[in-house]
Amino acid sequence: MGGCQCGCEHKTEQPEQEALKKVFAKYSGVKGALIPVLQEAQEIYGYLPKEVMQQISKEMGIPFSKTFGVVTFYSQFHLKPRGRNIIRVCQGTACHVRGASKVFNAVEQKLGIGPNETTEDLRYTLETVACLGACGLAPVMMVNDQTHGRLTPDKAAAILDKYE
Repeated sequence: MGGCQCGCEHKTEQPEQEALKKVFAKYSGVKGALIPVLQEAQEIYGYLPKEVMQQISKEMGIPFSKTFGVVTFYSQFHLKPRGRNIIRVCQGTACHVRGASKVFNAVEQKLGIGPNETTEDLRYTLETVACLGACGLAPVMMVNDQTHGRLTPDKAAAILDKYE
């Protein structure tokens, strides 16, 4: 929280907290809304900090253990900050046969991180996936919502430069 724009000591709410309050209002009284609330909270924060999960539990009248259980059960939820650019390298059969491991190694080396890690500057998060559904373009990686196919290690590393 920070001071008011006029310079007085009045505390103002962070924009994230304001957005989260709107999510709570949207789902107020809706049964079974934990997953959509968690999804929208993660959209706001980029991940689900413990304090936010505690706030969600309190607001929804759900034990924290249940909220935490849902978050850790579903792979769509993240407990640590993620990069602005999410890189997914396919490890499916077609990609594997056509050299996906070499592509993945090149990306790891370029970024200096391993699977499911995020660079210190929060620019990139690197993930492996079972299939991206673009087998005809193997080997394939996605950066955010863009699919890049017929990759070589050098081509994959060069593509990342566009996202810095």
